[in-house]
Amino acid sequence: MIHTPAHTDISKSHWIYRLTPRPVWPYLSLMRMDRPIGIWLLLLPSWWAITMEAGGVTQMTAQHFYVMVLFGIGSIIMRGAGCVINDIWDRDIDKAVERTKMRPLASGQISVRNAIIFTLILMGLGAAILIQLPPLATLLGLLSLCPVILYPLAKRVTWYPQAVLGLTFNFGILMGAASVTGHLSTAAILLYIAGFFWTLGYDTIYAHQDVIDDELASIKSTARKFGNFSPLYISVFYMVFAGLVFAIGLLTNANSLFYIFWAFTMLYWIRQMKDWDRYTPQSCLHLFRNNRNFGFGIFAAFLMGYISLI
Repeated sequence: MIHTPAHTDISKSHWIYRLTPRPVWPYLSLMRMDRPIGIWLLLLPSWWAITMEAGGVTQMTAQHFYVMVLFGIGSIIMRGAGCVINDIWDRDIDKAVERTKMRPLASGQISVRNAIIFTLILMGLGAAILIQLPPLATLLGLLSLCPVILYPLAKRVTWYPQAVLGLTFNFGILMGAASVTGHLSTAAILLYIAGFFWTLGYDTIYAHQDVIDDELASIKSTARKFGNFSPLYISVFYMVFAGLVFAIGLLTNANSLFYIFWAFTMLYWIRQMKDWDRYTPQSCLHLFRNNRNFGFGIFAAFLMGYISLI
């Protein structure tokens, strides 16, 4: 059964629980299937790269759309595997944090043994997706497993686990670009760097939910490290992201639609950031989730940014 404490991102009323048998609920919760924001944040950067390298929507072929579907399925599987690995590492810490104490491993709904078996099953499904990609994309996918497995350790040894997540979560950019062109262009590398700063920003916002509990548990994060200066640092991260995406538009000869969508997306973020209360967990979660809309705005820029306007 899925329980919901006072402050948690677990959604026991999510439609996925109405459509599935009760015995699988803890595994769906372990994969965060009732909280799909992580899937979108993992998937959207890969779609940016695919549409950018394809040359926008008018140049995309059936193969490009098939690759996008593969990345969609792969994002669900690998985000789920990453969550399971994270919860295996953090099961004792999660018990001490209000937001996470009812997660399946922390609450004892699933054993560590079963969680490991489940991880191996998900990895096998991920491998079935990976082998359908070109060689360089497959190699990059294999390399991405190292930071995925090691990420949960970062919060124990560095104040910047969000930076490690940024390196991890944006591998889809490199893989997506390589899936289209077979190599990594300068634009793809710049987009990877941009994605890194985006992740650094939104995951710092996310980490503000747990500042008090993390301090008691001696868990490090950029939210704790930056303290009262967090809004300034986060703003800088998004500004770097914005500048790099603008530069990518120039580098790839994007049209005016690219910059229009880019500008509206940045204005949307400024409005959201203005309303953020970093001392309220619900406000942190709300702003964090709104990064999906932000990501779709950038996706629209790449999707429409190469259409001939003449």
